[in-house]
Amino acid sequence: MKKIEIIAAILILFLFNGADFHQKNPFEFRIRTITAGVTLVNISDTQSIVEAIKFLEGAKQVFVQKGYEVQTIRIATQNLHELISGKPDANTIEYLKAMDVLAAKHDVAFSIGEILANDQYDADLASWTARLVKETSNINFSIPIASVKNGIHKKSIKTAAQICKALSNSSEGGEANFRFTASANCPDGIPFFPAAFHKGINSFAIGLEYPNVITRVFKKSDWEHAEENLKKALEIEMKPIEELANNMQNSMGWKYDGIDTSPAPGLDASIGESIEALTKKPFGAVTTLRACAIITNVIKNLDIKTCGYSGLMLPVIEDKTLAKRASEGRYTVEELLLFSSVSGTGLDVIPISGSTPIETIEGIYQDVAALSLRYFNKALSARLFPIPGKEAGQVVEFSNPFLTSSIIMNLE
Repeated sequence: MKKIEIIAAILILFLFNGADFHQKNPFEFRIRTITAGVTLVNISDTQSIVEAIKFLEGAKQVFVQKGYEVQTIRIATQNLHELISGKPDANTIEYLKAMDVLAAKHDVAFSIGEILANDQYDADLASWTARLVKETSNINFSIPIASVKNGIHKKSIKTAAQICKALSNSSEGGEANFRFTASANCPDGIPFFPAAFHKGINSFAIGLEYPNVITRVFKKSDWEHAEENLKKALEIEMKPIEELANNMQNSMGWKYDGIDTSPAPGLDASIGESIEALTKKPFGAVTTLRACAIITNVIKNLDIKTCGYSGLMLPVIEDKTLAKRASEGRYTVEELLLFSSVSGTGLDVIPISGSTPIETIEGIYQDVAALSLRYFNKALSARLFPIPGKEAGQVVEFSNPFLTSSIIMNLE
């Protein structure tokens, strides 16, 4: 190669990989979900589902044509308890199965929101949810455990704990709990499952996967400039998303709710790695909390329209670095709650012993509910994974391709 050609190649590399934090990389920034919110006329209203699917497929195509990877499209309805009279029963499942088949045909995930009204106990609901999960493939749901109006929902917490155990015992590896969460002060319009539910006119929200952007920025940043650099990089990435979404609102007639700026991790996009890029220490070591605070301060103050959690997700078995550090004993479940105090999203996919007493699960839900109310009524949720036949310290593996092997975490 001639000398002038070498110089030209170096200049090109500099232009595309220089000091500017904005670098195009299809594996660095993904749209995790476009979630459509619909209010069904009644429990048999599949026409609204058809219309939502049509919108989502069109919206996905808009983003794909602009070079974005869209991982999933999803539908959230109003809360199930608002859609039916009385308790959910076998007939309810039959109606939901029709919606599930329709959604699955188009590769759409589906959420029926909260299946129980605030602060109620239902001894039959655990067995009903176990049957629902067995007879459907895509349906997600939640139980509210705290609200501004009613405080901590002690009765609902008891119901939620029984559901968690029933789903664990009735599914391989306890993986049915992937579709259920206990939610505290969660608003409508969250695009992420299983906490999603909808209110009002047809609308849509967007959830993103971008820990690799944070990692890239933090590798080039010190503590003094990390927040400023991250804000700049994320606004560069998200503003084109917002512009496309606003255009869709005008052209397709669906209200745009905003972007949930939570940096959802994936098996090749670790938020644990992002935090370690700044702290230069394993996740769980000193300064982890400070790094969490920096990330959440940025994502809650971006110059874009936000919705949902817009907080830091730390899902243990969806993140290879977090799973590895858990296996090394570098942090506890209690410390994950501490990290949530600086605007996290709660406890997500936490592997615990299948023999964990229901009373202990209730206690965890109580802590999450209390934390939610104490810190400005923030949205938190708890998705626990009791693993049948496994005890603290043992390794667990999953058949779900979106989950990674980890260790059963100890509960003090």
